[in-house]
Amino acid sequence: MYLIILIGSIVASLIAGQVLKSRFAKYAKIPLQTGLSGKEVAERMLRENNIHDVRVVSVPGRLTDHYNPMDRTVNLSPEVYDGRSISSAAVAAHECGHAVQHAQGYAWLKFRSAMVPVQQMSGTIINFVFIGMFFLGNIIFQAIPLDIVMLTIIACYAVFFLFSLVTLPVEFDASNRALVWLKTSRVATVEEKDLAYDALKWAATTYVVAALSALAMLLYWVMQYLGSRD
Repeated sequence: MYLIILIGSIVASLIAGQVLKSRFAKYAKIPLQTGLSGKEVAERMLRENNIHDVRVVSVPGRLTDHYNPMDRTVNLSPEVYDGRSISSAAVAAHECGHAVQHAQGYAWLKFRSAMVPVQQMSGTIINFVFIGMFFLGNIIFQAIPLDIVMLTIIACYAVFFLFSLVTLPVEFDASNRALVWLKTSRVATVEEKDLAYDALKWAATTYVVAALSALAMLLYWVMQYLGSRD
């Protein structure tokens, strides 16, 4: 059952990721009528939201776009930073949506940021647990009670699920802010905004898949724990 859930989660993530890549590749070939680059779209959105302390920078890689609240930078991949397509505009505006959230003290973003170190610590702990179980087998259960091991795993997966769950409103809200601004600022036409919505919708799907996968793993270990006590 564990392998079925794990493989199912991987397959679902791969499918969502492939559809996302194909959508962005498709809309990357459609030029934005205003002719603005991703960098220019981002800078304009920040400026029109009275945000003047955030820099727009280019980072290597593909689909590596993100907002960094620590150094207040909107990081865009080269194809988005220099691109003048619907995809570039959609991604740039979405990442600026996070910058607007940060500037306005959006509660879900603050909550997710506060959870980052807890999520990272949970990842470290569960890696040690699984490595220990793989190499030491039953020896680890002679040193640590089975209940403690399983409750530790459950706690880690609970953190993973909560983090992925909190991520959903953060990502959906950033996309909504981006789409509203693209339309009201007239950076994109109504038709272009609809295509941008389609691209961002599939980006959001990857986060939904991640949340469902985390929930499935959490429920699996809860059931394993309850079964071990029968």
